[in-house]
Amino acid sequence: MAVGQTNNPRVSVEAIVQRIVAFRQITPLDRQLLKSAMLSPNGLNYKERFQISRVYEGIQKGLILVVE
Repeated sequence: MAVGQTNNPRVSVEAIVQRIVAFRQITPLDRQLLKSAMLSPNGLNYKERFQISRVYEGIQKGLILVVE
């Protein structure tokens, strides 16, 4: 195992997006989980891409706050 690599079980994109929308904010952990999902060897299906688009649009419209 490489340094800095974790053995986190994969969290579904749907669960991440639901949390983001419910709290109307995206945390660094949310961003990391979404990035991992997007870069996974399996890729994203249409539904997951749509959900991520919803988050992106929410950020653009100011409905979702990006927290550090």
